[in-house]
Amino acid sequence: MGILERIEGTLDVIRPALREDGGDVELVGFDDADGVVQLRLVGACSSCPISTMTVKQGIERRIMASIPEVREVQAVV
Repeated sequence: MGILERIEGTLDVIRPALREDGGDVELVGFDDADGVVQLRLVGACSSCPISTMTVKQGIERRIMASIPEVREVQAVV
């Protein structure tokens, strides 16, 4: 299984909680050289005042725990 599929698999575990609040997350890409995952928050998550905390404290932590190649998760517009 490739890294993008592994990232999507981890996001699939997180998505139900985001969807309960009217939001979601899309995988934009992964930079192999830097180990950076780029995500886009959509729906209610895109305008949520704690979206930065959601990305760093929730999504990033879970992805990094599951996929050692990931060094950082960034939210993009």
